[in-house]
Amino acid sequence: MNNADFNQQLINFLNSSPTPFHATQNMAAILTKNGFNELQESNKWDTPTGKYFVTRNDSSIVAFVIGRGSLEETGIRMVGAHTDSPCLKVKPLPERKSQGYQQLGVEVYGGVLLNPWFDRDLSLAGRVTFKNSKDQVTSILVNLEKPIAVIPSLAIHLDRDANKERTINPETDLPPILLNEDEAFSLASVLDEATQGGEILATDLCFYDTNPAQIIGLQNDFLASARLDNLLSCFTGLQSLLTADDSVSSLLVCNDHEEVGSASTSGAGGTFLKDVLARITPSETSKIRTLANSLLISTDNAHGVHPNYPTKHETNHGPILNKGPAIKFNANQRYATNSETAGYFKALCQGLKIECQEFVNRADMACGSTIGPITAKELGVRTLDVGVPTFAMHSIRELAGTRDAFNLYRVLSGFYKDPGPLGALR
Repeated sequence: MNNADFNQQLINFLNSSPTPFHATQNMAAILTKNGFNELQESNKWDTPTGKYFVTRNDSSIVAFVIGRGSLEETGIRMVGAHTDSPCLKVKPLPERKSQGYQQLGVEVYGGVLLNPWFDRDLSLAGRVTFKNSKDQVTSILVNLEKPIAVIPSLAIHLDRDANKERTINPETDLPPILLNEDEAFSLASVLDEATQGGEILATDLCFYDTNPAQIIGLQNDFLASARLDNLLSCFTGLQSLLTADDSVSSLLVCNDHEEVGSASTSGAGGTFLKDVLARITPSETSKIRTLANSLLISTDNAHGVHPNYPTKHETNHGPILNKGPAIKFNANQRYATNSETAGYFKALCQGLKIECQEFVNRADMACGSTIGPITAKELGVRTLDVGVPTFAMHSIRELAGTRDAFNLYRVLSGFYKDPGPLGALR
């Protein structure tokens, strides 16, 4: 696969994955097409040498290859990412009427950069749980696709200080406008076709920008899209796993709820990955031995040094877009990288003739985190945090380099094919 093909497939994935549910569904479809067998957590597993995947909550996925080598001897080459992105989620009882307009109440999910959500053509997607014509409780994924809503900015004439100090109240300033006031309107009416008239019981819906992902820049240097954090890593990890060598065992985990702390059944702080590993290793001792010879590469976007705000970055550690994936360090373990895991990744990049960079926050600024430290804590597995440099992280539209995701794919593919014993890192 070349750079152009990779980026076009990534664009298609981003455009068709407005929610973690859709991202997980799309990854499952790609895995199935490539010979992976779906497992159900509620069933008994029989996992000899082969390719498998399992989902939880329709929003998290673990895919793995059981290689021909002994798990205890070869370990598992693991890559982690997360399926969720900051967004505006629809409240349980969202219908609002104000000044002749119909609106929906929303709740902020994650650390959203709110200003860019104004004046966007928004649609609605997610999961709907309803009672069907047979009086059965069931769920379905919906994506309205059509722009149905907007959050208009307040005109500059009515807020003369807007360019100096505009603040946003998420309760009162963000409810999107859908139409002029209509007595017949309800969220159920909007979803009626998808549910075939069923009684809606609950929803997991979020608004998203309908502006599609695209390559931009005078020389096509950049990829602009919503949800690059962290669907870019999900797709990159998935495509890399498809190239895995079956002489060793490999795994990809994409968790939901990273943006809100990972404390859920499908988040990295839950038991999902731990449960999968317990079922593919024959005993607790076998699992401990396997993990001792394993390595997890946690892939989550890094902050590229912004040319308009260079003082926001540490002087020697400002990753540049299209200069390679960045290894992420933090002395307080907000990232799980250490000298051994960083050294391994650098050597891997050197062998493939791929540039890599290093990222550290300024010492006087708070540092974000990833699923890396959480998974390392839960499993006791050596872990490395890396990410593609990105601008406008947590905006409704983010920016990454068109060469970086492809190079991360090349590195992760090399990782999945590495025949060497990872235990030698110790």
